[in-house]
Amino acid sequence: MILVTGASGQLGHAIVERLVDAGRPVVAGTRRPVAGSTQRHIDFDEPISLDFTGFATVVMVSAGYAEDDVVIARHENVVAAAERDGVEHLIYTSVATDGDHLGFSVAHRWTERRIQGSTLRWTILRNGLYAELFGWLLAPSEGVITAPFGFGAVAVVTRADLAEAAANVASEPDRHINRVYDLVGARAITADQIARVAGLVYQPASLGSHRAALDESGLLPFQPAMLLSIYSSVAHGILSRTTTDLGDLLGRSPSDPELTVIRRMEQPATV
Repeated sequence: MILVTGASGQLGHAIVERLVDAGRPVVAGTRRPVAGSTQRHIDFDEPISLDFTGFATVVMVSAGYAEDDVVIARHENVVAAAERDGVEHLIYTSVATDGDHLGFSVAHRWTERRIQGSTLRWTILRNGLYAELFGWLLAPSEGVITAPFGFGAVAVVTRADLAEAAANVASEPDRHINRVYDLVGARAITADQIARVAGLVYQPASLGSHRAALDESGLLPFQPAMLLSIYSSVAHGILSRTTTDLGDLLGRSPSDPELTVIRRMEQPATV
């Protein structure tokens, strides 16, 4: 039996759907289970809710953005419960190998070390930047994109591909024991390229001016720095490296992310 955490989120939900479609026995774990459903109440902030008894494989979708100490405490709760309850294999969705400069990488790397030093068999899925997030951050206004991505390229990947890869690993975990996969795109794209395809003007702002705008946007205190780390890492080519890992797990070429980026960019600018 497989348990997927964070199943009310977009990635977790997509992983569950893939497993269901493949006929795998799966339970969706979420903080907000639907009444009368088979969903399991799983809240990383409530250790009493973390009962993994009977689950051979747990897909641990990372706990989302928060201060590092909060995320690390959540992840420790999950790993400790998995060890206690006899889980055989823990699959963790981390951040891309070249993402060490991102403002949310510390909690991911700490969690990887904790899992690798545990009593569990494990697989680390180092997910690249979502094409959907890249499109949202481009945020054109009146035909102009000012997001400070510079002219650096980024190997974005669609959320659907990442979900499919995670489901494939969870379906046959014995093939992926103690492996780390770098799941970035097969090709890198630039903000300028997307603007040209979409018929928009690209005039990237400076990081400083964009930081000032973010500071006044009502975000949580830790969020502007995290977003700026994405802009800066892309602008300076840190996230441009491609790998074949995603295609290997999918058994096909990864989806072209360009259309996904443009579609998301054209939607209302909501998180």
